[in-house]
Amino acid sequence: MGLLDHITGHQDVARLRSDELKALASELREEIIDVCAETGGHLASSLGAVELTVALHHVYDTARDRIVWDVGHQTYGHKILTGRRDRMRSIRRHGGLAGFTTSSESEHDALTVGHASTSLAAAFGMALARDARQAPYDVAAVIGDGALTGGMALAALNQIGHVKPRMTIVLNDNEMSISENVGALNTFMRQLQVQPWFQRAEQTGKEALSDLWAPLAEVTSRAKTAARRFFDPASNNPFMAMGLRYVGPIDGHDVEQLAYYLRHIRELDGPTMLHIITRKGKGYEVAEADPITWHGASTFDRLEPAAAGKGYQWSDAFGDAACALADADDRVWVITPAMREGSGLVRYSREHARRYIDVGIAEDVAVTTAAGLALRGEKPILAIYSSFLQRGYDQVIHDVSLERLDVVFAIDRAGLVGGDGMTHQGVYDVSYLRAIPNLSVAMPRDVPQLRGMLKAALERGGPVALRWPRGSATPAPDAPVEAWDEVVWGTWERLKPGDQVVLLGFGPTVGTALSVAGDDPRVGVVDARFVKPLDVAMLLALADAGSTIVTIEDHVLHGGLGSAVVEALADHGRAARVVRLGIPDVHVDHGDPKRQQEELGYGEEAVRTRVAALLAEREAVVDTPQAASV
Repeated sequence: MGLLDHITGHQDVARLRSDELKALASELREEIIDVCAETGGHLASSLGAVELTVALHHVYDTARDRIVWDVGHQTYGHKILTGRRDRMRSIRRHGGLAGFTTSSESEHDALTVGHASTSLAAAFGMALARDARQAPYDVAAVIGDGALTGGMALAALNQIGHVKPRMTIVLNDNEMSISENVGALNTFMRQLQVQPWFQRAEQTGKEALSDLWAPLAEVTSRAKTAARRFFDPASNNPFMAMGLRYVGPIDGHDVEQLAYYLRHIRELDGPTMLHIITRKGKGYEVAEADPITWHGASTFDRLEPAAAGKGYQWSDAFGDAACALADADDRVWVITPAMREGSGLVRYSREHARRYIDVGIAEDVAVTTAAGLALRGEKPILAIYSSFLQRGYDQVIHDVSLERLDVVFAIDRAGLVGGDGMTHQGVYDVSYLRAIPNLSVAMPRDVPQLRGMLKAALERGGPVALRWPRGSATPAPDAPVEAWDEVVWGTWERLKPGDQVVLLGFGPTVGTALSVAGDDPRVGVVDARFVKPLDVAMLLALADAGSTIVTIEDHVLHGGLGSAVVEALADHGRAARVVRLGIPDVHVDHGDPKRQQEELGYGEEAVRTRVAALLAEREAVVDTPQAASV
């Protein structure tokens, strides 16, 4: 039996000798590879944090001390060391472990996370609470250099440096978030690593690291071509200028060195940043060589690893359409908050590099940058996940909607997202966008319609939100932009007539509606592709025909398509029967989306059962004899 077989928690890691920590790290790395080979999951990020994980658990008691992991996708090792090893094969699956830290899952998870840049503010609050109650626990935050590009993280650093609570901040610097990191701070980190003193420090490991930061000169960001100063050039170190003690950089894969520094830093007063250098995918050759592909791996053969092909995706369809539109119009730009690969923009970033902007993990910056472009006559498309657009909501209202700016929000991952779970479910955007004046919201049912909607959105102007689901799509035939499908804005499309029940599908649920309707003449199908503006004329016609209207949406019911339909009918004085199928007032955890849709009542079989019941009700009413008059 190895060391890992005897680890059930902090006490077992704490009792190990320093020279045993390296062996434990090696076993832990092998365990993570085995788990991900069988289940898939966040492989490269967890491998890069193995030594840090072991060192943290050697020094801190995570049942008492608060270790706040930013994002949480690097915590597979943390879960294994905190009594969850026997459940790791269930990770990201229905009823199994979450893919991120989740406080309701374990006392060792200090924060429920899934989005970046939140750790520092949460850890700051925990440190304030500890000091107010004079509680006997320590607080440490682990944040990557990618997450540090988020404005929330930088604002939290400013507060931490001002108040100066006792806490440790581990800056896990691996040059990656999912895509390569961008921006002035990232450039500064890279400049730091090529300094001769850093090379010496990395070799010796334990030599004193003080006075090592060169002044931050003008740096060129990949996000902007104009050089500018990011921090006060009079300061030797941006973190020290913000009021933090700084230690590093050190080798983040030297577990003994990490434990040594963490042990001593925890005794210091005030906030201390420990800057470590790691490699994403460390210890598994293919993941080290291609950490982007292996960031979120599908199942694989660990002896003959090959990244599983996902086939043609909705994101690929968007990327192809964006390239064609940019070819046709040099005013088209695409902006992304660190989601180049996920949003299908690798090709675009190469073919239209001058009109491609990656702002890093800073969604609010992405929205307002789009506003700035639009104010000067350009045509920006912001490619962003549904759950991430939430983080730029104020800017959508304040910087885009108020002046009806020509910004297209290309919203990926709309609907249930599977293993990423409740922090990533794209099921709120229709509700929060419908409330904003001047903003249109639409969803295509297929790739030709996606292309037509993008084209129409750029031509009509004003703020437009187009959303599509995660997953595979059928490619559209190659065609020049001028030959793409024409979409009449704000109109629905009747796909099948029916005289009793009409199913309103939205995006992927159009397919559900068509399958349920089949060739039954009683059941009609409408593609309700625009939720704002609604096709009121068609809706009223359906109501006046006496049809039972059933809305089907992969979205929360509050504020979604069904709500929009009910509101419109009420505003026009119609009393049609409306049945709304979608997600009730609950957070949806990780799991298989098709199974979840059935359980929530809007999967294909659930809809089929509901429609059969509605038809039976209507027939029962017709067949009931009228009471004889007296």
